[in-house]
Formats: sequence, structure tokens, C-alpha cells
Amino acid sequence: MNSDFNITIVGLGLIGGSYAMALKEELNPKNLWGVDIDAKTIETAKNMGIIDDGFKDAKIPLENSDIVIVSLYPELAIDFIKSNIQNFKRGAVITDTSGIKGKVVGEISSCLPDYLDFIGGHPMAGREAKGLSYASKDIFKNANYILTPTEKNKSENLALIKNIALTIGCSNVVSVDPESHDKIIAYTSGLPHLIAVSLVSCNNFGNTQKSFIGGGFRDTTRIAEINPDLWSELFISNKNNIIEQIDKFQSNLSILKTAIENEDMIKIKEIFDSASKKRSELNSNE
Repeated sequence: MNSDFNITIVGLGLIGGSYAMALKEELNPKNLWGVDIDAKTIETAKNMGIIDDGFKDAKIPLENSDIVIVSLYPELAIDFIKSNIQNFKRGAVITDTSGIKGKVVGEISSCLPDYLDFIGGHPMAGREAKGLSYASKDIFKNANYILTPTEKNKSENLALIKNIALTIGCSNVVSVDPESHDKIIAYTSGLPHLIAVSLVSCNNFGNTQKSFIGGGFRDTTRIAEINPDLWSELFISNKNNIIEQIDKFQSNLSILKTAIENEDMIKIKEIFDSASKKRSELNSNE
């Protein structure tokens, strides 16, 4: 892949910092700049050698950047791009990393001039912690990467962002419309996080439970160590889809509960067999 680009990463947290690490090692662009509101984070990133220079004021790097990766929470990403529209280099390709796409893509696309191209992106990678100190280039290894293009996007720019995702280690890049992304992600990401949080919150055994915890509980509740600021925003921004998935989950759980109450062994086995087959199909695609 051509590395003759000036790239700016906005937000040097977990994902932005990991992006910088991966790009520096795998692509080594002409210039890799970072923008962050925290001067210490910028200095740390420079000392780590994962950016060539860092800025609190985005104007200078944006004016010279061919590619801009906005790694901020959804509302902040929207606000940043809107407030910096006049600062982007003509012809720049802008992408983001936020976990919702409908609102982000809609609001940004509606105000973006024709000489800029915004492509919604969502790397399915992360950790249960936040901040540059937890960043790693390896979080993208074999991860899925979702793009949410619109009719405004140029095919060559879509190919560019796809190639970047593959270059940093992602194994699969798919494209869907923003609305479909939000509907599916409510099930595959939002609901599991809510279930993990709810499961941990059910605890009424105190410290006694520690001696009874096995791999199943650990695996199921790992993602309960959640970033409350980020996930509360994701849930509210994707409210209708999240509520729909909660309703479906409650309905399925209610059916299983009733079968257990009625000691309906046949029904319970049917439910288990169906779930096992669906999970095996997922395994074959992982």
C-alpha cells in the first residue's frame, strides 16, 4: 500500500493510540500526526514514537492531512468535524471509529462540502479499559472492520480506507448502510454488554461467590468492566435498536423460564439444540 500520506489521528485514547501504533509499524506514512486535548497524552505519544508530532489545536495538521481518522466518542466526533470543516485539506478523506453510525454519518454527511469525503468506520476491536496506556497495535489483529458508505463516497476512497484496515491487521472488512450497522450492532455488541452488566449486578452472595466462579461466568461477564461514559452514549444514541433487542432477549428468556417451570424437558432441549446449532454456524465463520 502507498505510504506517501500525511495522516492525522484525532483522539489518542485506546483506539486512536492503537491506530497510531499499527499505522506507524505497518504503513509508516510520510507524516503521522496526533491531535488530543491533553498535552500529557500528546507528549507521551511522541516519546513512544507512535506519532511524528502532536497538537492540541487541530488546524495545522488538518490543513496538511490527506487522511484524518477521528477516534472520539460519537457526539464529540460530530462536533469536531463540524467545527473544523474549514480546516480540512481539499480532497481529504475523513473516517471515524465510533460504535454507532446512523447519527454520525447522517449529521456529518449533511454538512460536508463536496471536496471532502467522509466514510463511516467501526473497527470491532477494543478492551475493557480506556486511555493511551492500554493501547496496542495488536488489538486489530484478525478483527472485523465495518464501513458504512453512502452514495456520496468515492470508490477509490472506500478502497483506501479498506486497505488501511487490512494493513493494520484486520482480517475482514465489510460494508453496510449506517442503519443496518446500528440494528445489527445493537444485537452483537450492545446486548451482550447489557447482559454482562445485568448478570454481575444480580450478585447477592457477597465474597462467597468467588469460590464458585468458573470459566463460563468469567467469559460471560468479562465485558461488564465497561467504560460508562462511552457505552451510556452508545446505548442512548442507538436507543430504539437496543430496546428492540432487549425485548427479544426478555421474550426468549421468558420462554425458557416457562419451560423450566413446567419441567418441559422436550422444550428445553429444543431451545438448547437450536442455540447450539446457531453457535456452531458462527464458529465455522470465525
